[in-house]
Amino acid sequence: MDPSWYLRRLSRMGPAEIAGRVTDVVRKRQWRGVASEKAAWLPDRRFASAPGDEVLAAVSGEAVKDLLVKADRLMDGRAEYFGVERDDLVDPDWSYDPKTGRRAPSDVYSFDIPYRSEDAVGDIKQIWEPSRHQHLTVLAAAYALTGEDRYAERVAAHLKSWWAANPPMRGVHWVSGIELGIRLLSWVWVRRLLDGWAQAPALFEDNPVALNQIWHHQRWLAAFPSRGSSANNHVIAEDAGQLAAACAFAWFPESAQWRDTALASLDKMLRHNTFESGLNRELATEYHGLVLELGLAGALEAKAAGVAVPESTWLVLLRMTDALASIVDNRLRPPRQGDADDGFGLIVDGDETSRWASLIDTGSVLFGRLEWWPETPGGDVRTPLFSALAKDIQVRSKRPVRRRDDFADAGMTILRDGRIWCRCDGGPHGFLSIAAHAHADALSVEVRHDGVDILADPGTYCYHGEPKWRSYFRSTAGHNTLELSRADQSVSGGPFLWTKHAVTTVIAAGTPSRWSAEHDGYAPSVHRRSVELEGTELRILDEVRGGEAQHCRLAFHLGPLVEVSLSGRTATLSWTVDGEARTASFELPPELDWSAHRGETTPPMGWYSAGFGRREPSWTLLGSGTVADGATFTGVLTFEPGNEDPPL
Repeated sequence: MDPSWYLRRLSRMGPAEIAGRVTDVVRKRQWRGVASEKAAWLPDRRFASAPGDEVLAAVSGEAVKDLLVKADRLMDGRAEYFGVERDDLVDPDWSYDPKTGRRAPSDVYSFDIPYRSEDAVGDIKQIWEPSRHQHLTVLAAAYALTGEDRYAERVAAHLKSWWAANPPMRGVHWVSGIELGIRLLSWVWVRRLLDGWAQAPALFEDNPVALNQIWHHQRWLAAFPSRGSSANNHVIAEDAGQLAAACAFAWFPESAQWRDTALASLDKMLRHNTFESGLNRELATEYHGLVLELGLAGALEAKAAGVAVPESTWLVLLRMTDALASIVDNRLRPPRQGDADDGFGLIVDGDETSRWASLIDTGSVLFGRLEWWPETPGGDVRTPLFSALAKDIQVRSKRPVRRRDDFADAGMTILRDGRIWCRCDGGPHGFLSIAAHAHADALSVEVRHDGVDILADPGTYCYHGEPKWRSYFRSTAGHNTLELSRADQSVSGGPFLWTKHAVTTVIAAGTPSRWSAEHDGYAPSVHRRSVELEGTELRILDEVRGGEAQHCRLAFHLGPLVEVSLSGRTATLSWTVDGEARTASFELPPELDWSAHRGETTPPMGWYSAGFGRREPSWTLLGSGTVADGATFTGVLTFEPGNEDPPL
């Protein structure tokens, strides 16, 4: 990183965090000899809590079919990571990045590797992702559900290959705690799902190489926890992986201490990372899913081991589940907000299984389904496996008697009418001082019709290596909100760092059809927005108060399924869903000059990212002009008759 980045990053830390990080730096220099140390393990190393035949029999046929499609692709050596297709996974090179063709150093002390440098290592996420070993949990689940040894044998081959290629403290897979935590969680579930395979004990508890790897992973996590302004989803992954491993692999003299420390930290950090309303404080929906998955996996593992899990842990997980059930649209899609990097806590399902429906189903088993919860198609692999560890968890909490559409602490309001779903963003800029996964999207709106993105949040696309695209996808102009003086509302200090945060105040969100808020990101100017949904009409009013005359741009990004015809200030939108043609008209503010953009690169405009590493052209309607104190402009989006539906 540029030296100035370190100064900006340092400015966002408090004294305690600085002291802790200095200690970490010193300790990392001292750890060069740790790799040669050998684990000591206990003589009794049994593995408990394997799913019985009745649990596996409860998995639906459709879920099994979906899983096996994915498992058989993996057996052929094929998988996709972040938009890059791979066909070399029969015998992977664990340090190879297929995106850039580079290979990260594998025989260098881990903390000496500049892993953020694409020139030095390639795209680090392309290298890290297969080494989370979530493809192995898929193969292990395929073995558990079919009894076919070929799946288990491939899992064993990959584990032995990885352990040989990545000895402790050598290479890039020993750099980041989140990777170690998720990998440990995968190993726990691999061992559980291979329990019926005769060679499973020889692969794990009777294997000195495996024991040494598990011990070194846990020792690392105990030594270098994420702290301070980095205590976000990373610390949850570290705690969940440490807790699960210490409970399931309680094979070491240190296991009890690791377990108790991780359980206390998980309980504290789940509360730290979650609003009282149940939404994740990073205000990045995919991280809500990741933290919920990780928290459930860690807590359930502890409960299965007979460990007393604090009620406060279950309470946070319950609130997160109720919040998720509230915010999804009628197709069970949650908002697209903030960063998203396709991160999962545990994967045991095929690609067609809805992550969000699965989490709601798991919540139904663990906490009980509320009457207002949306219906789910049912049928995933993870829910029966999780429920085999524990079910019917009793939490003393007053749960919502109806669906919640306003989350005041998180600044999220959902307006609904029939098939129309609209998210309004009036929340904090992000979490902690660096707001790492935030976007400059204050007052943005996200509108769907029957689950189809109409006014879309464009997504994330990338983290490292492509600064132009990282900047675009998290910029103000990259969202459905107002930009003044060609500047973002909040000031970026790097790809995961914001040095100035816009402060948003919600003015009105007391009715199911109207919302209003303002932010100070352009002080002395203030941007205020009001949104009203009535029937099939969505009205968006923008106001600029204070400040001198300045250039403005108002963007409306359309989803990738939407075609647009722009005539003057009237845009006609059309799309097809389930074979049915649908339309809407958008009367744009006449005070601005309007143009349509699609797939432009210099500078970027008109793009949509459906997942990390993937982008596709989509239409953006862009209004430009000059605004002064008191300027107002209104846009009206009307869905054509025949598109409406009775209220949900």
